[in-house]
Amino acid sequence: MKKIAKILLTGSTGMVGRCILFNKKSSNFKFLTPSRKKLNLLNYSNVYNYIKKNKPDIIIHAAGIVGGIHKNLKEPKKFLVENIEIGKNVILSAHLNKVKKMINLSSSCVYSPHSKGPLKENQILEGKFESSNEAYAYAKVFNTLLCNYINKENNKYNYKTLIPCNLFGEYDSFDPKKSHLVASIIFKINQAIKTKKKSVEIWGNGLSRREFMFTRDFSDFIFFSIKNFHKLPDNINVGMGYDFRIIDYYKKVKKVLNWEGNFTYNKNKPSGQKRKLLNIKNQKTLGWMPKYSLEKSIKITNEYYLKNEKSNN
Repeated sequence: MKKIAKILLTGSTGMVGRCILFNKKSSNFKFLTPSRKKLNLLNYSNVYNYIKKNKPDIIIHAAGIVGGIHKNLKEPKKFLVENIEIGKNVILSAHLNKVKKMINLSSSCVYSPHSKGPLKENQILEGKFESSNEAYAYAKVFNTLLCNYINKENNKYNYKTLIPCNLFGEYDSFDPKKSHLVASIIFKINQAIKTKKKSVEIWGNGLSRREFMFTRDFSDFIFFSIKNFHKLPDNINVGMGYDFRIIDYYKKVKKVLNWEGNFTYNKNKPSGQKRKLLNIKNQKTLGWMPKYSLEKSIKITNEYYLKNEKSNN
């Protein structure tokens, strides 16, 4: 009888973590999803001893301090220190306990806004980071390099870093002080419908471009990665292969929600990085592409928001 692989999933209550657990393919594995009370990722001894005791075959490291521009600008120290500490504790504890396989989740913010796109994996650390998420980017690069160095020192270890484009979907945060772009738009337009407001504010000029993927697609790639561990490069971009302007996302949500209002621009607020489209050549070579359209993804996410509206507000 084939042994069922045991997977430790950090960040299991977050958007990506929950999407992984609700993916149909999760039933093929035994998942360890300890609560914060049982596993404090900021405590090295706690993490080391948990991994030593439970002996996972694979670790999916999806935990971290996350948020949109507003939260990144307000709490940079927390984003830097805690994300580095969490990553260091998980990755080193896994290595010292001889866990040979890990999927480390990174972010497209590891690329400099000054790099020429579409952005390739070898452009990490090429220039300064975008100021609005600099602290988070430094932490993600630290985790990526730590995984790369472990692989380099011993080829029996396969610590793969996935670099997704921006993500949204079910289980997202819709709190305007914490949310990313698409979730924020869904929240704002729903509030406008509810209060019969005729306009919604856009930060900046709305012309910066973003590549967004539905979390159901990204969770599917994670299971694809588990199946194809040895085919994956150490670092791999995961994306759509195309992007839209921020104003286009507002228009798409407006259309899906059948709202008839208008948009205003607050140019005193940051527009964020102008563009960070990923080069997904390696992803395509492996034979994987996302399945969900933007419209379908927005519709499903909005249905989730409406179903959970009380807890979202």
